[in-house]
Amino acid sequence: MPKVLFLGDIVGRPGRTFVIERLPALRDELGADFVIANGENSAGGSGITQKIAGELLAGGVDAITLGDHIWDQKNFENEIEQLEALCRPANLPEQNPGRTHLILEKDGFRLGVFTVMGRNFIAMKSGCPFERSDKKLSELAGQCDACFVEAHMEATSEKVALGWHLDGRAAAVVGTHTHIPTADARVLPGGTAYISDVGMCGPYASVIGREVEQVVATFLDGMKRRFPVAKDDVRLSGCLIEINAHTGLSQGIDRVEVVREDA
Repeated sequence: MPKVLFLGDIVGRPGRTFVIERLPALRDELGADFVIANGENSAGGSGITQKIAGELLAGGVDAITLGDHIWDQKNFENEIEQLEALCRPANLPEQNPGRTHLILEKDGFRLGVFTVMGRNFIAMKSGCPFERSDKKLSELAGQCDACFVEAHMEATSEKVALGWHLDGRAAAVVGTHTHIPTADARVLPGGTAYISDVGMCGPYASVIGREVEQVVATFLDGMKRRFPVAKDDVRLSGCLIEINAHTGLSQGIDRVEVVREDA
């Protein structure tokens, strides 16, 4: 049965360096057939570049997904079309550049991958993630054997609702964006693997990846500051999902967390 390793938001140099160093052995240990990673925070904590995407793909990632920080790096809107293993959120306005889904294949099994972005507490123009998911599943029917859906959302209620909405139709609905791993990994009654947030790949001695002191100071006085990416307690966080190749639905989901040895 195909296994999918999904890695949560890769944050800055500490996150991407650890992913590249650890992924080849981890993939073998877990027997993962596909590796998908959210890379939207991999460049200095905000956005991604063509160069960094190339490094992640060369390091063993098969597909890169993105979220609301997609356009944070200068000129990426002109680079994204050249990256065939990277897709933007499918519910961004249609005139946005970039692929809206990917299809990965191994040993004859085809896995469709797409992301939908939430509309609660995320200040970015996007269409309804529920309607867009329905359309993407219909579009991909016949092109793949199972679909993996990333829910890049702030509100837990929106993620959970999408999980139930797609239960029995998608192999997985996996939450990202908040960088904090949740304890609700499960397979829903219809066979869709679900978790509200897999956490991040990056420094956990931080405030969601950023140095603690500056973030706390801003909460105290409300003044704007730079929030540098933190460095300590680096972890790789994600989930492993086992899919039934015959039904296109999931048989299990487990959280994955690897701590850097010097953390």
